[in-house]
Amino acid sequence: MTANSTKVKLTLKVTSFILRLLMNIVFYILVVVLTINVGKAAFSFAYQLYGPVTKDPAPGKDIIFQVKKGETKMDIASKLELYKVIENKYSFYVKTELQDFVVMPGTYVVNSSMTYDQILAVITDYSQSIVKDENADTDTKDGAEDANTGSE
Repeated sequence: MTANSTKVKLTLKVTSFILRLLMNIVFYILVVVLTINVGKAAFSFAYQLYGPVTKDPAPGKDIIFQVKKGETKMDIASKLELYKVIENKYSFYVKTELQDFVVMPGTYVVNSSMTYDQILAVITDYSQSIVKDENADTDTKDGAEDANTGSE
């Protein structure tokens, strides 16, 4: 009977060791996979912020895009993503915040093959608006200063 008990104990110890080893292997594989995916996502986001990202290859498609008075930068980024002009609304929003762009209300023509910088160059320049409103106030909700007063 002692021989059976010893064999059972030995079998349990070996089984326990194998299970712990397999669980450790699975855990480390998951950590490596998660690290790789987080790294890819971080690289992609950073590339969208600083690289020449476009939604479509040239010639792309022209989109008439309206920025309304009072829209936030996130609202604008969401609309651009909805119209399939940009890849990621969050990276576009962060880019506008980091570089402190002031988006001007108006109606603009943007293209899906434009980079984020090119799109921002268009929607921050009221002279490129295709519909001019003489009574339009060009301040935005995002803390834009009046162009005539400057900063003090």
